[in-house]
Amino acid sequence: MAAHTISKLPSTTRTPPLLFSISDSNLRRRPDPYPPHLGRTLRPPQSVLHPCAWLGTNQLSLHSSNLRQPPNLSKRRPITATVSFSLPTAKPERDSSSTVKIPKWSRSAIKAFAMGELEARKLKYPTTGTESLLMGILIEGTSLASNFLRANGITLSKVREETIKLLGKGERFFFSPEHPPLTEAAQRALDWAVDQKLKSGDGGEITTSHMLLGIWSEVESPGYKIMATLGFNDEKAKELESLSSEPGFVDD
Repeated sequence: MAAHTISKLPSTTRTPPLLFSISDSNLRRRPDPYPPHLGRTLRPPQSVLHPCAWLGTNQLSLHSSNLRQPPNLSKRRPITATVSFSLPTAKPERDSSSTVKIPKWSRSAIKAFAMGELEARKLKYPTTGTESLLMGILIEGTSLASNFLRANGITLSKVREETIKLLGKGERFFFSPEHPPLTEAAQRALDWAVDQKLKSGDGGEITTSHMLLGIWSEVESPGYKIMATLGFNDEKAKELESLSSEPGFVDD
């Protein structure tokens, strides 16, 4: 009975209306969907109205011509990084001397110094001390000094733990500068490394081994105390010095 009733209903199939047609001479669009009595406040800008044939409605579309780029975008300069081949020194008169050629620091030593600064910032310390330089050597991870420390049981986690025990934690809301200045002990350790390299007269670069031995030369510094606590001594310092002074030694 239901099937018979449905069969007698008039057909409601209609041909879908033509939304718009494109020809060489004109473009006919469907009527404005916003009646005049609604006012002009509901009308979106005509510059962004675009007929969508699939949905049958006017949709908002974004074109490259409608997107505003920030001013002077094309005039922005690319970001560049500057790599230094020297570390801070307290003896500028030595560097300016024309009779003495100051050796360059090795790549691993420069990286260890940069990692030491970063570690000082992580711990929220206002300065980069010998303890930070020591952690920087361990973070660098590929040099003879770094491998020598780990072989003798001195690891980054142990040094960091001893550093916090000795110096405490930084203030919670304190922000270290981008390049925390060196403490006097840390500066003397770097200058010691340069002086020892000059005394050797064997040429080459100043390495992380020189940096580590410079830290060890500062007996009152936190770096020295931490190394001594973890088992480093004068015999191991001499062993490291002997290894780093072998002919053909390269720190990288």
